This record gives sequence, C-alpha cells and structure tokens, in this order.
Amino acid sequence: MSWNSLPEIANAMVEKGRGILAADESTPTCTKRFDSIGVDSTEANRNAYRDMLFTTPGMEEFISGVILFDETLRQSTLKDGTPFPEYLTNLNVIPGIKVDKGAHNLPGTEGEKVTEGLDGLDARLKEYYELGARFAKWRAVITINESEPSSSCVAANAHALARYAALCQENGIVPIVEPEILMDGSHTIEDSFIVTEEVLHSVFYELYGQNVLLEGMILKPNMVLSGYKCSEQASVDEVAEMTVTVLKRCVPSAVPGIAFLSGGQSNEDATAHLNSMNKIFDNNSPWNLTYSYGRALQAPALDAWGGKEENVPAAQDAFYKRAKLNSLATKGDYSADME
Repeated sequence: MSWNSLPEIANAMVEKGRGILAADESTPTCTKRFDSIGVDSTEANRNAYRDMLFTTPGMEEFISGVILFDETLRQSTLKDGTPFPEYLTNLNVIPGIKVDKGAHNLPGTEGEKVTEGLDGLDARLKEYYELGARFAKWRAVITINESEPSSSCVAANAHALARYAALCQENGIVPIVEPEILMDGSHTIEDSFIVTEEVLHSVFYELYGQNVLLEGMILKPNMVLSGYKCSEQASVDEVAEMTVTVLKRCVPSAVPGIAFLSGGQSNEDATAHLNSMNKIFDNNSPWNLTYSYGRALQAPALDAWGGKEENVPAAQDAFYKRAKLNSLATKGDYSADME
C-alpha cells in the first residue's frame, strides 16, 4: 500500500467509519497496565499483547492507523515474524510513531509542563520513515486550576507542537498535533471551554507561523469536559455541544480531520460523546470527527487477555466490538443499548 502525499495520508487517517488506535504506551505506562492484570511487563509480553490487537480479524474495518511506541515499531508478528509496520500497511492500516520525549517541568512556573523531544528529532523522523511510519504524534499537556494554565505554558507548548509538525512534514510524515487539556481537577465545563479555546487558538497561530500545511495534519484534542472532581458533571449533549462550538471557533476547515483523545473517560462515555457530536453535524461537519483512543479501545481486550494465549480469541472479540462501536459513533449511529 502506498500513500503518496501528506494530504492523502491525513485523509486516509480520518476516513469515515475508521479511527486511530493509540498503542504507543511507554514501557512504564505499559507496566502499570500489565500490573493491573498481574502480567510481567517483559519485552516478549508487550510484543504478544500488541500482536493480539493488531492481528484481530477484521480490525482494519474500523482502524485506519496505529500509533506505535519505538519498541513496537521494531517488533514483529508472532506467527510469521512480519514487522508490525509492514503487517499493518498490508492491511491498509497506516503505521505511526510517538516521537515526543514526555512532559517536563517548565522553568519559571509552579510545576507546569512543557513537552521535550525536538533535539535530534529530524534524524529520528528519517529513521522512522525508513521503518515504515507515515505519521507521528506529539502530546502537550495543560493543567487547569486557579492559576493555571499560564500564558507562558500555553505559548511554549504551542510553539513546540508547531516546530514538531513542521519537522514531520519536511520528512514526509503527517503530524498528529495533540494539545491535551487534562481533566484532572474540580474545574467546571465552562473553565474547560475557556482554556481549550485559548490553547487551540495559540496552537493554530504557531502552526501558521511555522508554515505547517494544514491539509497535511490531524488535530488530536481533548473533548470539553467537566473536571473529574467537579461536583456538577456535564451531560453527554452538553459535552458535545460545547466541544463542537470550540472547534468551530478555532479549527480551520482545511484540517482534514479531528481524532479525539479519550483522556481517561470511560469506554462508554468516550463513544457516546463522539456519537453525539457527529449527530449534531449530521454529515455536514467541515472535518471528519473520529477517535484516537488508547484505553477506551484497549481496556476490555486487556482484561479479557490476562496474559494468556488461550484468551487471545476472547480478547480480540472484545477489541473488535469496542472498535466497531466507535466506528458507529463516527456516523452518529451508536446507542448505549449496543454495549
């Protein structure tokens, strides 16, 4: 399978009815997930787990691309040793790669974070392209409290996202731009709306300044949610309406698609919110609205798998079902009684 241009790749990533599997958990994060099911986080077990997901029969019906971790990009299928990027490409599933080096303390702030990883990125992107990756991901994290985010935190992260995106496109790789407003905290949905609007405006200002081709990128934002500790939780329809409003205000229609992060939502909430947004647009959205979920796609499969080979078919069934339900949500055709 060949994808010949950045816009062609970007449009394929957000094709209606398909979304992106975020399987780029770092080794420490993967260890936490495996600890929850009592499985040792060895390289072999991580390979077996990713193999279970990627070789799920029919998963390509609902998955357009997979974000991989560096280790996973270099691993292969258990059955015949086909490198994962080659295996996925043969299914018409685009391989991608997480390239940031994580969030670190931002000097001059009270513990706010800036994402690092620009040093040496050009060389890493060239290697990742040779290994088969055709898109990349960089995540910035923004917190909300009484004094945050600061303007310096928003500016630093927006600028880093734009520089990363420009480097990706220079190397023939589509950038997923992920500015995540963390939903930890007691802030209201109105607070979330204000900060999300500020951050998205800043990100697109910086993308323009770095000459990023909007037609050759994907936005991976948070949904506008109440903080998880807020006493008043917004309804599904409120979340959908406020998220759609902020996107209309901030995201140019040249961007091919928006692939939401799940951000710790339950599996069901992440699907219901996406479904409600697509119902609002009723096929008249300027962008394809889809999913780029990690836990919200993987959690049922992880629990069913439990590290045992004999559980692989049941785990694959669980993954297939979750992916299918989210596919329906991209068309506004999901309902809770399908769970």
